[in-house]
Amino acid sequence: MALVDDLLEGGNVVTGLVIGAAALIVWPLVGPLVRPVAKSAIKGGILAYREATRLYDGTMRGIGDLAKEAADELGPELAKEAVEEVGVDLAKEAL
Repeated sequence: MALVDDLLEGGNVVTGLVIGAAALIVWPLVGPLVRPVAKSAIKGGILAYREATRLYDGTMRGIGDLAKEAADELGPELAKEAVEEVGVDLAKEAL
């Protein structure tokens, strides 16, 4: 139980050495069994990241199109004034 308590509390040097030694002994035995599971998990992570990136890109493209439509409906003069006001506010915040 002391080993588990040490792990939960951050451990110490002896705990780290014990875990390292155990990993060196156990890994050659467990490695061939764990490798396919780890490989599948990595593939799943890559696919999830790719899909999240596509979703983000699609959302940003949609928001950009929506903002463009709104600016077109406002008219060029009013849209230009709004952009200038936002630019001035951003410049003030930067200082």
